[in-house]
Amino acid sequence: MFSLSLVVFLVIILTKSPASIQLDASMAATPIELPLSTIGRTIVDTKDKVVLLRGVNWFGMETDTHAPHGLWKRDYKEMLAQIKSLGYNVIRLPYSVAALRSLNISGIDFGIGSNIELQGKTPLEVMDSVIQEAQRQGLLILLDSHRLNDQQIPELWYGDGFTEADWIDTWTMLAIRYKNQANVIGADLKNEPHGKASWGDNNINTDWRLAAERAGNAILSVNPNWLIVVEGVEKNVPGQKLLQHWYGGNLEGVKRYPVRLSHSNKLVYSPHEYGAGVYNQPYFYDSNFPNNLIDRWQIGFNYIASENIAPIWIGEFGGRKVDLNSKEGIWQNELVKYIQKNNLSFTYWSWNPNSSDTAGILLDDWQSVDLPKQQLLSQLLPPVQVQSPDQPSNPPVSPTPTPSVSPSPSVSATPTSTVQLKVTTEINSNWETGFCVSFKITNQGNTKVNNWQLAFNMNQVKINNSWNADFKQQGGIQYVVTPLDWGKIIEPNQVRNNGFCANKLGFDYQPQQVRILN
Repeated sequence: MFSLSLVVFLVIILTKSPASIQLDASMAATPIELPLSTIGRTIVDTKDKVVLLRGVNWFGMETDTHAPHGLWKRDYKEMLAQIKSLGYNVIRLPYSVAALRSLNISGIDFGIGSNIELQGKTPLEVMDSVIQEAQRQGLLILLDSHRLNDQQIPELWYGDGFTEADWIDTWTMLAIRYKNQANVIGADLKNEPHGKASWGDNNINTDWRLAAERAGNAILSVNPNWLIVVEGVEKNVPGQKLLQHWYGGNLEGVKRYPVRLSHSNKLVYSPHEYGAGVYNQPYFYDSNFPNNLIDRWQIGFNYIASENIAPIWIGEFGGRKVDLNSKEGIWQNELVKYIQKNNLSFTYWSWNPNSSDTAGILLDDWQSVDLPKQQLLSQLLPPVQVQSPDQPSNPPVSPTPTPSVSPSPSVSATPTSTVQLKVTTEINSNWETGFCVSFKITNQGNTKVNNWQLAFNMNQVKINNSWNADFKQQGGIQYVVTPLDWGKIIEPNQVRNNGFCANKLGFDYQPQQVRILN
């Protein structure tokens, strides 16, 4: 079974015909057609081409801000552009029922760029804006009913002052609202059923499988194009084999009690999986750790894909540590390898740095990338091709090494350039077959700088992933770096960050003569 990892550019076609989508030119000129469906273990387009969804969770709309977080620091269009530039093709967008019924938003700096467009909008209208801009930039959206109120994740799909009808009515409203919004691909029905939630016991008050059928079929009756994404429970599954599961991670019941939808080719199952940094599960201390993880994942959820029942989309996984020494780091490296080997879709938790137990892909400044974490995930993402005119159009497949992340960054060069701009180069991780580099550009002057570029020389290297800028090889060993549109202006005392990860083709690989172009 072959697979493709897709970075999509979406074309809005508000007709009854499928939406035609072209892949990024760095991949291949292969169109896909929305909406998405399923065949056995795979997610496919209307031409039955396999689609792998590789993305991030950008949370905030489920909290009392009623808007995605970080907009107090960043323009929302900038944020989406950065997600796209790192190679992700989908965003899981959490919301609360309470937020979508509210008229108020907060936590947004309306003086930053395009954020002014959000001023005076309701939470639902903010969701519209984010989704529409995501479509313009070639990003898919999975909506996630994360909470009912703004404070906590409920055990069940009702409670906290809301009924089952409130939950389903919100879903049908969204399904109708975005029926012609091609990049909204589906509904993650309820985040992390747990506690009293059961599967397969036919208790009308707690059986999540039955509730998922009611909500899924209600959505499909008004919008048959969406994928219906169903998470697991925590416990209360007749005959379950494993003693411990994460909230939403227990899909053992699917074998005997599958979800039955009116459109069976729209069903996707979605476990959540975390490491010891979130909670010290007993199995992290088994004598055969980490070798015990593969059996756990197979029993807990991946038998569904292995037996060709339905696709698996890991809706959440993440953690602060990605090293090869800590329990959490080992677990996270093993899961990335497992996702890659089994061609699973995923959305990483989280894009946000303000997730207290996992942190995020972004660092606390809401702009810089956690390079060791991004390097680990880049093994699952499409490579960024940096070609000179004489390079072949179909470059060789890049190896996928398991990195050994350096405990602290090493400075390889610190050249300065113009009077105003200073650039610092850091090698953030370095292993036998590859490395990652970041460039920090600081405006030391009193006026803003427009349309800056960076250049450097580099030999015996193949760049396979980059962020926040376009890296172009201009013959020989020179590379020119052009920031993305949102990063072309640097205000006084502002810092811009970009960088890349690359495969080593020899011993002479470090960037040299790093300079700002006038």
